[in-house]
Amino acid sequence: MRETPIISLRNVAISLGGQRILENFNLDIKDGEFVTFLGPSGCGKTTTLRIIAGFERPDSGEVLFKGRNITKLPAHKREINTIFQNYALFPHLNVYENVAFGLRIAKYKEEIVEREVNHILSLVSLSDFALRRIDSLSGGQQQRVAIVRALVNRPKVLLLDEPLGALDLKLRKDMQAELKNIQKQTGITFIFVTHDQEEALSMSDTVVVMDGGKIQQIGTPLDIYNEPRNAFVADFIGESNIIDGIMIEDCLVEFAGEKFRCIDSGFARNEAVDVVIRPEDIKLTSKENGRISGMVTSVTFKGVHYEIIVDVNNFKWMIQSTQVQTPGEEIGLILEPDDIHIMKKSEHSGEYGDYSAFSDEMYEIYEENNK
Repeated sequence: MRETPIISLRNVAISLGGQRILENFNLDIKDGEFVTFLGPSGCGKTTTLRIIAGFERPDSGEVLFKGRNITKLPAHKREINTIFQNYALFPHLNVYENVAFGLRIAKYKEEIVEREVNHILSLVSLSDFALRRIDSLSGGQQQRVAIVRALVNRPKVLLLDEPLGALDLKLRKDMQAELKNIQKQTGITFIFVTHDQEEALSMSDTVVVMDGGKIQQIGTPLDIYNEPRNAFVADFIGESNIIDGIMIEDCLVEFAGEKFRCIDSGFARNEAVDVVIRPEDIKLTSKENGRISGMVTSVTFKGVHYEIIVDVNNFKWMIQSTQVQTPGEEIGLILEPDDIHIMKKSEHSGEYGDYSAFSDEMYEIYEENNK
């Protein structure tokens, strides 16, 4: 028997300020999942979150909670809490009182308030900070307070709207791990909004990639990265070389003037396709030993690898390698069948995957520095 999703959106549509934000939007979220809405600014992810929370009412469609229609239920009556980027903590209350606030509003007995607040503070290592003023805490500590204040009432679902956006890079990475750990310990369904693809991949059970008010793909982080459905997803999730190709037959594709074995099938013979090759999957060799070759136009040191732009038949490829190369050098590229991913053509075909703009900019910098 199929488990009833904790949250379902059915044919949801909404316009704001005369602009259509979501259209025929359908989504199921399982109980206990860490789900991330990922996409660029304006794609509809925060609006979707606000509809689930009850802060926005859709023009049409339904919001279901465990199969029950809650579309018209006000936000304060839903078993759902929300954390926003600004945390919205009470500066005049200490940590303990901030966390206890919701329980007191719900008229819990004081012994229950004390027990629950102390338990939840210990969960995030804030017991020693219970009497501290909010303005004396670091950004990461303030975020922990916001999280446990939202969790202490034991909501079924916690919504997080880019809560890490105000933190510096190191603290942001620390809090990614902490959030995932809290979600696992509590078992509460987390729905997280971000435009940061690394954040989505590192934290989520399920990623919902959005663009233009539509779901582009739903899947595990591994599936989204390794099997992107279209050029938008391939480009938005990490770096991708996206090249025009022809699927000659099952497991045989032609691109860059050569035929390559691949592992994809189910396409029509001689069907035009998009070919995705991740920069880290390309091996470098001499020009003579490569199936295809090109000229290095720029090299950027990235710490653990070099980011190399190579011009292959006037199409700029990005390659990530630990082997340093020299701009102006001709090199060969080696591809194995499982390095090549084939996608059907879509509305996003031709928009992504060529690093010409990046290459031109870096080449100009190189030329300027080497005059």
